[in-house]
Amino acid sequence: MSLFPVEYDSTQNLLPYDGCVHYYGQIMEVAEADHYLQLLLESIAWQNDLAVIFGKTIVTKRKVAWYADQAFSYTYSKTTKQALPWTPELLALKALVEVKTGETFNACLLNLYHSGEEGMAWHSDAERELKQHAAIASLSLGAERKFAFKHKQTHEKVELQLAHGSLLVMKDQTQTYWLHRLPPSKKVQGVRVNLTFRRMNEVQ
Repeated sequence: MSLFPVEYDSTQNLLPYDGCVHYYGQIMEVAEADHYLQLLLESIAWQNDLAVIFGKTIVTKRKVAWYADQAFSYTYSKTTKQALPWTPELLALKALVEVKTGETFNACLLNLYHSGEEGMAWHSDAERELKQHAAIASLSLGAERKFAFKHKQTHEKVELQLAHGSLLVMKDQTQTYWLHRLPPSKKVQGVRVNLTFRRMNEVQ
């Protein structure tokens, strides 16, 4: 493993049509990414995620946390979460991501995957609380994992590997036309923390 980031062309759109996805590669050195991974594992108020499927509440092995500028409510998988106030570590990472992308964010959904056997099924982030077509910035810390997109009509797929300390940005009509997922893998043993910085509609 290289101790320093590999250069990627962040201006390249990874999707062939109907959306916009940019991969920045690693935006921090490995030692810094290691530092933040350990801090987040210890300081974040992790909870098992809940999903309502066929009327039954399912508790996932994956853990989540929800932080924001204000006490935003966020409903997905038919369950609602109330945002916690930012921690210093999250504010530092948000600032880094905002500088890299030129976007602004007011919330962050974090996912904790204990191993490659935990993943995320096909979905799109198009809940009504999210600002439509706004950028979602995904910062990955920990084990390298495959990430995949699938067009909702043509079923064309785009796949890439998300490295430790790397940044991926989805924006414009991506959530309208594309699904995405984190496929499980028995080959991956390490822990992964994913931070998805988002833009919520302001509460009046």
